Amino acid sequence: QVQLVESGGGLVQAGGSLRVSCVASGRTISNYAVGWFRQALGVEREFVSAITSGSWTTTYYADSVKGRFTISRDNAKNTVNLQMNSLKPEDSAVYYCAALARGSIWSDENYTYWGQGTQVTVSS
Repeated sequence: QVQLVESGGGLVQAGGSLRVSCVASGRTISNYAVGWFRQALGVEREFVSAITSGSWTTTYYADSVKGRFTISRDNAKNTVNLQMNSLKPEDSAVYYCAALARGSIWSDENYTYWGQGTQVTVSS
């Protein structure tokens, strides 16, 4: 079992930055691909970003966040971070991290372990 806890959400003005973190316990998170998803009120959950497992990682981003968000691992802290810059009001949502053992990183159906989420609100 992997337990995931997100932190770092909050309220920020448009154009500002936030870093959300996903701390894992129970198992080594570097053995899993980790994805970030978000869900705004009344909207389906959507893929934001993901990073593959292992020593040589590959990162993936939704087109809507490419160039603004950066995903990274801190294996010493068993953590995956999502640095979010140039935030827009449409980035407001609950952000979830999830761990994937196998399968496509793009689909939330393939992720086995989920955190409880952290709220990000961007004011205009």
